[in-house]
Amino acid sequence: MIFFEDVAVGAEVALGSFAFEAEDIKRFARLYDPQAFHLDEEAAKASHFGGLCASGWHTASVWMKLMIADAERAAAAARARGERPARLGPSPGFKDLKWLKPVFAGDMLTYASTVVDKRVSASRPGWGLVTTHNRAENAAGERVFEFVATVFWERSPG
Repeated sequence: MIFFEDVAVGAEVALGSFAFEAEDIKRFARLYDPQAFHLDEEAAKASHFGGLCASGWHTASVWMKLMIADAERAAAAARARGERPARLGPSPGFKDLKWLKPVFAGDMLTYASTVVDKRVSASRPGWGLVTTHNRAENAAGERVFEFVATVFWERSPG
């Protein structure tokens, strides 16, 4: 895990892929977004989507899962080299969240993140703010989900 000073604007990270299976879509929907087109295949066929599709919040939650896994891999690699990994702080928020196309049962999404801006924090010494454009595409290469996020990122202690 690199420190703020080493974060390059324009750097892209491939976060990984995730298959949205019908039972996972229904399980998530029962817990967090119980709309008929996420819960029932027949009701979904009759909806404007025309088939069972994942909640947008489900696609966002998978992004978070993959982003955390990537950060943990990077931190483990730093520790294996005998380095202390940089810490990521809280996020002050996100903007421009868009669910561009439905994600249907059986779809495989590939997630990525690109650094679009960074600046030193004026209010938190020792920290910077990194802004990323985050997205997911289906197997056809169509963007289905995107948003812009900002996170506090630890500056180098040296």
